[in-house]
Amino acid sequence: MEGHDHPQNHSHSHHQDHSHNHHHPHKHRQQVVNRLAKIEGHVRAIKEMTKEGRDCPDLLLQIAAVRKALDNAAKLILKDHLESCVVDAARHGNEELVLLELNKALDQYIR
Repeated sequence: MEGHDHPQNHSHSHHQDHSHNHHHPHKHRQQVVNRLAKIEGHVRAIKEMTKEGRDCPDLLLQIAAVRKALDNAAKLILKDHLESCVVDAARHGNEELVLLELNKALDQYIR
């Protein structure tokens, strides 16, 4: 992340370990990938707008649109998590894991 200094030997991981294997379907996964590709293009366009010296309100409007698009992609991921990961854990009678998985997902997204 730009502007964020990390010590050379930091102990946290940038990838979260999963306590379960993803052997269940995630029906929204391709939709999320498609949305992220569009968002990626949108961010590149905002960068070009910035280089071109576009007005600040225009840039802020576009950034707000990207934030909303990211939130919508996150909603689909959470929906997948609820419909597959959490339901799968519940089917296997592990209510504690269900709550752990849901809380973990929410904590990762809402900070």
